[in-house]
Amino acid sequence: MSEGGARLRENGSVKGDYQELVDEISALLGAPATLENRDFELIAFGAHDGGEGGDGGFDSADLDPVRTRSILTRRSTTAVRAWFESFGITRATSPVRIPPTPEAGVHRGRICLPVRHRGYALGYVWLLDDDPGPTDAQLGAAMEVAARIGALLADEAQAGADLTREFRAVLTAERGWQRDMAVAALRTALGARGDELHAVVCVAPWPSAQPDGAPALRTVPGATALCTVPWATTGALEQSLTGPVGQSLAAMVRLRSPDAPTPALTAATRLVAAAGAGAAAGVADARAGLDDLGAAWSEASAAARAALAEPRLAPLARWSDIGPYRLLTSLPPQAARDAVARELLSPSNRELARTAEVFLDCAGQAGRAAAELGIHRQTLYYRLSRVEQLTKLDLDEGEDRLLLHMVLKAARL
Repeated sequence: MSEGGARLRENGSVKGDYQELVDEISALLGAPATLENRDFELIAFGAHDGGEGGDGGFDSADLDPVRTRSILTRRSTTAVRAWFESFGITRATSPVRIPPTPEAGVHRGRICLPVRHRGYALGYVWLLDDDPGPTDAQLGAAMEVAARIGALLADEAQAGADLTREFRAVLTAERGWQRDMAVAALRTALGARGDELHAVVCVAPWPSAQPDGAPALRTVPGATALCTVPWATTGALEQSLTGPVGQSLAAMVRLRSPDAPTPALTAATRLVAAAGAGAAAGVADARAGLDDLGAAWSEASAAARAALAEPRLAPLARWSDIGPYRLLTSLPPQAARDAVARELLSPSNRELARTAEVFLDCAGQAGRAAAELGIHRQTLYYRLSRVEQLTKLDLDEGEDRLLLHMVLKAARL
């Protein structure tokens, strides 16, 4: 591994290196530059002394709609990306000039310096094109800096790929020597960071269309490692028989204190938003070191399952807050198909099942349950008698109540 990759492993970030290189290009060309990866996500933007407005050297004339969005949201739209790529920047090996196109939100021309490494496009440095603009000699010097950025991006990608592979190996390995070996490899990859306090986050389902399965580490503040893991959906018989369906995202997020989970919760919130509608996140208890990483992943994925199953927990649940789901998520899939509730859980009896669950959630207090359901107390009693007929259970008996409550909650999972 190159020096840049080793530095990434030791420090966990090379953002400062990118910033220095972008500032160097800004100084060479006398104009502010921005660096984006090949997915048009902003990595760094540089300033120069020529601007009189705020924003680090950018005056208002510099900020057309496309540039403003890139800096403020740290990404460009799909349409903007396609428009710029139409000028051949993905294949270019030298600077590309792009004319202004006001209807596309590009009020000023651009110069794109392709960032490549060993023939592959890894990103782009962008500058506003002025008249007369930089000379060929200046652009040549800037391209040399862009090549150094390319080497750094390649190192980061390789280090990130190694961490992804080793993190996934820990989470998917069988207990015993296989997991012990995987943990040892991940500890070597992380170095001192492996001993830090962290919380594991699970986001599910994670869209399979994501490039390489997971976002880049730099896009998830505080993340030490990221990977995708097969996600099993066990809510239906046919799915439990066919095995994993789709994938989830796992993240290990650094914490400063076990009583301050905010970094993990913030990362989970951002990742749920990135995953899209229908996704949920679970956050495990804080831990130091890697020895309990498997248990932490079990907690995080259980909390995500609970958040997907229980609307009051969605879209983000902590393991410490999911109550009975801490036990229910460890049950085998067939637990939800216990014969005692088979008829009750049929589609034709959906309202009776909901009535029974609300009644049990209210600790058997008829008044509370009737109010929650919006029905008369006598209607509640009638429905509960039907539940007893269907299940052959006595809802005056604590153990019968417990059994039915567990089966109804497990059915949600």
